[in-house]
Amino acid sequence: PEGYQGVIAGHEPCGQVVKVGPGCKRFKEGDRVILYHISGCGVCNDCREGYMISCTSEYRAAYGWQRDGGHADYLLAEENTCVALPDELSYVDGALVACGFGTVYEALNRVAVSGQDRVLITGMGPVGMAAGLIAKKMGATLVIGADVSQSRLDFSVECGAVDAVVRADSPDAVKAIQALTGGYGCEVSVDCSGSPQGRLLALQGTRRWGRCAMVGEGNRVDFDVSQTIIHNQITIYGSWVTSLGHMEDLVEKLVEWNLKPEVIVSHRFPLAEAAEAYRVADEGQSGKVCIVFD
Repeated sequence: PEGYQGVIAGHEPCGQVVKVGPGCKRFKEGDRVILYHISGCGVCNDCREGYMISCTSEYRAAYGWQRDGGHADYLLAEENTCVALPDELSYVDGALVACGFGTVYEALNRVAVSGQDRVLITGMGPVGMAAGLIAKKMGATLVIGADVSQSRLDFSVECGAVDAVVRADSPDAVKAIQALTGGYGCEVSVDCSGSPQGRLLALQGTRRWGRCAMVGEGNRVDFDVSQTIIHNQITIYGSWVTSLGHMEDLVEKLVEWNLKPEVIVSHRFPLAEAAEAYRVADEGQSGKVCIVFD
């Protein structure tokens, strides 16, 4: 896409402040920080609420998209996009917060996941894995993961993101979800696949009066509205990334929960092998792929 040309890639940076410019009010040299991955105008309603993701100003610029990102030795960052990284979390942990763990933390709070809920996640890529780990910490009594990739389902079990798995491409996928939930379906579903089939399965696997969060980007979905959501009284939530405030809340919770996001990392590459890192990630069979600096 045109927006990616002429800038350094890397939209989930995490690192250490090595120099500060004039006017910085909070952070100093030596501080460990995560970056909220979009710098907004700072003065619109969404920015004032901390949702710089939703800023529509011409001044909005995402790291690694409209402005230089983290795939370099150094990055020029705006202080108001910095979130303090606690000593208990690694830089890899921090890099997974903004666009992954933060995104699903927002969605799970939007649908108010609690100990009364069983959760279905469709799309067990890194974002889906993050959703499962956080849903468990928020009290979910059962987390079911669905995907067409057996390797991703296996890795999701291995890293503790899910309690049970379902092949999303099975003709009996809905029946399998119902069998795991006493015939009812899950109180909460989260689609992280962004695929028409994944979204439909999320809705079909949601219990009557349940809630479904749409997180995965792109594509479309087609379904019988009356039979799928109206008659089942299902509420659908759209959730896009998170806010600065909620990112800070999540970082605090990760320490409290003793949850290390890097458990979902399956591959690590040095910057010199960035092309291979993107190739592995693009195959859609792995956990999170990270580019790390010594």
